[in-house]
Amino acid sequence: MLQAKEERLSFLVKTKKFTKTKKSMPLIGQSSYTAKGVFRNTHINTVFPSLFRKVPLIYDRRERIKTPDDDFFDIDWIERGNEKVIVALHGLEGCSENHYMVWMLKYFAERRWDAVGMNFRSCSGEMNRQLRSYNMGETMDVRYLLRYLIEEKKYRQIAIVGFSLGGSVCLNLLGRDVVQLPDQVVGGAAFSVPCDIPTANIEINKWQNFIYLQRFLVSLNEKARIKSEQFPEVFGSQLKKPRNFDAFDEAYTAPAHGFKSAMDYWTMSSSLQHLPQLDRPTLLVNALDDSFLSKECFPIDLAKGHQYLHLEIPEHGGHIGFVGHNKQGHYWPEKRAFEFLNKLI
Repeated sequence: MLQAKEERLSFLVKTKKFTKTKKSMPLIGQSSYTAKGVFRNTHINTVFPSLFRKVPLIYDRRERIKTPDDDFFDIDWIERGNEKVIVALHGLEGCSENHYMVWMLKYFAERRWDAVGMNFRSCSGEMNRQLRSYNMGETMDVRYLLRYLIEEKKYRQIAIVGFSLGGSVCLNLLGRDVVQLPDQVVGGAAFSVPCDIPTANIEINKWQNFIYLQRFLVSLNEKARIKSEQFPEVFGSQLKKPRNFDAFDEAYTAPAHGFKSAMDYWTMSSSLQHLPQLDRPTLLVNALDDSFLSKECFPIDLAKGHQYLHLEIPEHGGHIGFVGHNKQGHYWPEKRAFEFLNKLI
């Protein structure tokens, strides 16, 4: 534990050195987020919002989007007739009702944006119909949603914000799928992103992340059980309960989404390799103390020479934490994302 802390402190010194050179480059080594008191502890910062942050009821309505493969996903709306819309993508086994989703969309909606909280397949309270659901690199449903927002809802500007897994989807969309990206998409922001999945998976398997891992697996294994009943020809009638992401992705994610193995899935879905292709402004915020992330998830060398990748590395923040206290209840991520994305309009 002490060695890991020393490595991260050394890494922080490295980022600060980069900040002093080539100031015109998008690397943002000195973050505007500061943690106070107990929130300098990564686990307190990570867990506190999920347990204690109030989630206001903000959505006007839910809409079911039917997909070309006879499946569906659900989106939640704050619709006010604006010409610009923010689309938020949640993390692993999350949904549009997570605190970070609600507060992000609320912040934008209060400042003349329409807002859409996307629920990935199987994440809105009802299991989807097809074999595939969602994963770190799956962007097909998001691209379908974007076309719907442009062709049917007539939005002229769209920004995308993603968290953790949703951040990975966001970065893959903006980098790997750049040729297919509509001109109406002005840019994106991604928080707490394991952009190099194989090395991040090593981190999540460490003892300090045991509770987080088990919490994810409870939900994932239940969905896998249902899928094995829907598609016994793929999984068999009895799917053993995996005890880590290695086993789960090998047994379920890979075969469900056409990958050869868990490693093939991680390699193909890692957004890091696609960041050089970004062609519109993108903010990546990864906290230095995020226990889910490896050092490969901080692409400093790439950012300091990239026209569009804006990398910000707060010293604290945990995983989708970034706790802040004010009368309005806002945290730093929604203010930072709005500051970045609203300038692109």
